Amino acid sequence: METMNIQQSIFCAALCGQTYVQFDNADGSFIVPQGFRFVCEIQAKSFSQRMERFGFVIESDQKIMIAFRGTSSTSDWISDLQATQVRFKPVNNNSYTHRGFTGIYNSLRLELKKQLRGLSPAKKMILTGHSLGGALAMLCAADLASNGLFEPVTVYTYGAPRVGNPEFAKSYAALVDASYRVVNPNDVVPMVPPPILKLPRHERTFYYLHAPQSVALPFEQGSISGNHIISSYYEALSIQDPLYAMNLCEHNPGFCPLDFYSILIEGIV
Repeated sequence: METMNIQQSIFCAALCGQTYVQFDNADGSFIVPQGFRFVCEIQAKSFSQRMERFGFVIESDQKIMIAFRGTSSTSDWISDLQATQVRFKPVNNNSYTHRGFTGIYNSLRLELKKQLRGLSPAKKMILTGHSLGGALAMLCAADLASNGLFEPVTVYTYGAPRVGNPEFAKSYAALVDASYRVVNPNDVVPMVPPPILKLPRHERTFYYLHAPQSVALPFEQGSISGNHIISSYYEALSIQDPLYAMNLCEHNPGFCPLDFYSILIEGIV
């Protein structure tokens, strides 16, 4: 596997940030970066079975990018806690994945694929997501690759939890060669579900394994939320190429976390 492209990772982290902007805005608006156009929003159902905005698809002349947001509602939190496993049917083997994550993905799968069929398969496909969104990006990538809709695909996730059993991790690695799971060692979310999960009043033991490739990004923000939020991941990545990050922010007002943009300006001025 090739080394992670730091500029692409910075861009994807900023794109993940826009999934939360989209969710928070009543009209679903967000900043589409220069060179891209909006294709569609992604709607899905979590535990409450109400449709929510879970991200979007944008495209340029060379790329199609799918971005998924993380947990943002009480219903999402309940889905996160549904850590038993179900068969992941898009991958034709013994892959079992987190029930809550898979339920959300299954609710968006058909409509998303319908939208993607209208796009050029010759373009590079990149999926990204933060936290729960990282899990959704991985499920989607495995689905697209296994069914030949878009291949190859590239994935960038940030602070993502474990998604499935060892068979799923193995299948994912075979299907998705370019996958970068960016993890802050001080972030608790990538530690769940635990590798071995035994629930009260449940006879079955569930096994979880992270899919490769892990990319360590150590930072300490002094709190559980600070060590997990996407703006912290963006800040830590941007330090590795501050000129690119500044250029990205300058040419796309509102696209990047404003607090870090201010830090960059103050550091130079």
